[in-house]
Amino acid sequence: MKTQQFNLLHQQATPLMICNVWDVASALTAQKLGFIAIGTSSAAIASMLGYEDGEEIAFEELLFIVKRILSCSKLPLTVDIEAGYSQDPLITAAYIKTLAEVGVVGINIEDSRVTDTRKLIDANSFAGYLSAIKGQLLKDKIDVFMNVRTDTFLLGQEDALAETKTRASLYTTAGADGLFVPCITNIQDIQAVISNSTLALNVMCMPDLADFDSLASLGVKRISMGNFLFDKLQADFETRLNQIQTANSFAPVF
Repeated sequence: MKTQQFNLLHQQATPLMICNVWDVASALTAQKLGFIAIGTSSAAIASMLGYEDGEEIAFEELLFIVKRILSCSKLPLTVDIEAGYSQDPLITAAYIKTLAEVGVVGINIEDSRVTDTRKLIDANSFAGYLSAIKGQLLKDKIDVFMNVRTDTFLLGQEDALAETKTRASLYTTAGADGLFVPCITNIQDIQAVISNSTLALNVMCMPDLADFDSLASLGVKRISMGNFLFDKLQADFETRLNQIQTANSFAPVF
């Protein structure tokens, strides 16, 4: 039932605000403040555990954190699985099945992979990978919201808008439910993507992103925060510690 309700949250006039979390404490804060859904930030979790972003974390480590969050929070949870933790779609589908069986209602999966640097995966190859995942999930009767992230704008791809439209079409056919385009901020670009695709568009916190009412008027269906709040909290923590050192007392704490 939670999955059906989560799916419906992407069909309302007001965009679904996803509070990105990385542990139980952040999830409970989101719940306390009235957020209606939460999603893990892979970059924040990686940083918290001492990894670089880009699938350095083992799936079992992610699963442990997901289970802890679900055991303490009542909010629907979507999980960032980066590029799927495997190039074998059946292995990735098994990971998604495991997440769904513990109560996860959605996943984010991205079309770029980090080797030495982060690079886009060939669009047709990734669409085939998604289609195979979706087919296995249907076979296993697993219902999760598949939010597919395309890193065309994040990586500064040449003709990013045209490439985004192409990938959106391929991913729709492959069975995606939503399209996540991090780093898209230009209103005309956002409007063009929405006009070109039936997928629920997810945009992310960025300095030049329009306010939430403006995004709603464009037809954006989901807004997320990425790892920006985690990074801000870490910077604030460093500042406070530095103040303690400078004051030679705990006065800055209080």
